[in-house]
Amino acid sequence: MIPRALTDKAQLLLTKFPMVSVSGPRQSGKTTFSKLFASDYQYVNLELLDNRALAQNDPHSFLERYQNRVILDEVQNVPDLFSYLQVFTDERNRTGEYVLTGSQNFLLMQKITQSLAGRVALLTLLPFSYFELLEKPPIDEFIFKGGYPRLIQKEISPEDFFPTYIQTYIERDVRQLIQVQNLSLFQNFLYLMAGCIMKLKKAIE
Repeated sequence: MIPRALTDKAQLLLTKFPMVSVSGPRQSGKTTFSKLFASDYQYVNLELLDNRALAQNDPHSFLERYQNRVILDEVQNVPDLFSYLQVFTDERNRTGEYVLTGSQNFLLMQKITQSLAGRVALLTLLPFSYFELLEKPPIDEFIFKGGYPRLIQKEISPEDFFPTYIQTYIERDVRQLIQVQNLSLFQNFLYLMAGCIMKLKKAIE
């Protein structure tokens, strides 16, 4: 497992705030990172329908069951839970009670600023930086491939990894967040961004 540069900071923040939020793009390693820096915490995945149903239908019982050192993964799936988190953490007055993770940064941050301001420390976890890699490839290769953990650790080619990633990103996140009407135009935008990366790679070569 490759250590993340944010680990020490995250562990420090657990001693200062009731909650620490870890947001970032899909597949950047948020779940693995959270389990690493909060290794003794109970893990609850709110992508699972039974966990989500309990949190939605009976948030009081949910937060009574899961309290005092719990990772709530993909917490933006239950937006009404944030108000209960505010009340419960205020009443219990503990530091490091919850780690909140979420891929859809906009939705997560919207709920945090509405309900949890001042109670939660905010961290953004991006894919691996070049300096985090234990075995560093040539810099032009890293610029071309990027630092997504699965791509690096499983040695997946960019041609196999990114088409599926982009499709999922468009279907799940972009449509929900900004209601893109013209997907072709949005994909052209992505191609232009990729072209900029290729120009940078060639400049380095």
